[in-house]
Amino acid sequence: MKEIFPGITADPAVQFGKPVIAGTRVPVDLIVGHLAAGDSIEQVMKEYQLEQADVRAALKYASKIVGEETLIFGNAFSH
Repeated sequence: MKEIFPGITADPAVQFGKPVIAGTRVPVDLIVGHLAAGDSIEQVMKEYQLEQADVRAALKYASKIVGEETLIFGNAFSH
């Protein structure tokens, strides 16, 4: 298991290599999805036996990944 971000690890043998909360099998995308759907941090913590720091690590990691993403639009904006 390799730490790919503080509090986030990845291992091909765990959740098919998806980023998970360190020490768990809880994928980052699952946490972010629950929060996006309107679940509170407290609900997510209770459902998956996580600490607040775990949920925040997932959000920070997701923010980093989205912040590094660059979309290429080609001629989509020219008329």
